[in-house]
Amino acid sequence: MRHLLSTADLSRDEAISILDVAGQMAATQRREIKKLPTLRGRTVVNLFYEDSTRTRISFEAAAKRLSADVINFSAKGSSVSKGESLKDTALTLKAMGADAVVVRHPISGAPHRLANAGWIDGTVVNAGDGTHEHPTQALLDAYTLRSRLEQDAPGADLKGRRVAIVGDVLHSRVARSNVRLLTTLGAEVVLVAPPTLLPVGIGDWPCSTSYDLDDVVGGGHGDLDAVMMLRVQRERMNAAFFPSAREYSRRYGLDARRMAKLPEHALVMHPGPMNRGLEITAEAADSPRSTIVEQVANGVAVRMAVLYLLLSGQSEGEGA
Repeated sequence: MRHLLSTADLSRDEAISILDVAGQMAATQRREIKKLPTLRGRTVVNLFYEDSTRTRISFEAAAKRLSADVINFSAKGSSVSKGESLKDTALTLKAMGADAVVVRHPISGAPHRLANAGWIDGTVVNAGDGTHEHPTQALLDAYTLRSRLEQDAPGADLKGRRVAIVGDVLHSRVARSNVRLLTTLGAEVVLVAPPTLLPVGIGDWPCSTSYDLDDVVGGGHGDLDAVMMLRVQRERMNAAFFPSAREYSRRYGLDARRMAKLPEHALVMHPGPMNRGLEITAEAADSPRSTIVEQVANGVAVRMAVLYLLLSGQSEGEGA
């Protein structure tokens, strides 16, 4: 595995390997000295064409804790604002000897173009492209879910687990990556959204769908192990996809009433940032069942694992 562009590229064994290594990385982060010498002398470039807090800082922390040199590139304030193309930016990074480029881009497919066009010699990691994919977010979600379940049942995996992904699926790269990864790991996924927020061709996805959140949390699709709420991405919407914020919250928001219908062990997840009061209430977001803060913390360990496996030359299928 040379690049990480999509969760669809990962086999079950490869995905489990990343999660296992992430567990080892997480253990090192509980030590007094968190830094490892693994990637000393390597250069990781964070190439972000979209605003980001969690993902950018997480990748930066991950690379630095592996002792890599980190260059943060923001489209704002760079030659991109003067009209420089992705190709010319990539060729500049190639000339600088970048070993890995972590790229977030508003256009779906941009990381694939970067990886396959020969513009760059190093590894490419997709940190979110348009409405397409966000593979490391799905990996950290799966890692968080597995870690919580293991607290109750050591050795637990995700096979046969049921996960509901709720909300703005149409604009969500997180939903796409999670559906692919969770099903690869053996979980069953149901997408819950109004018809206007489900993409064309959803019937070809390896999951079921529902328009009724109350039915799903009440066991209509079997007992759930987790509910993942998606942010309503107003910045990507150019039309009225639902009547009003109040109506959306009433039909598809996670609140105390719906929390009470869930099995006691069911977890509440959200990739962030949250619209509190829209897709999730403060009571649900801050409850003991919530893994939202854990997801952020686990993001560093998972991204350390990804960078380590891609750059250390020890990943399975090296050169494939």
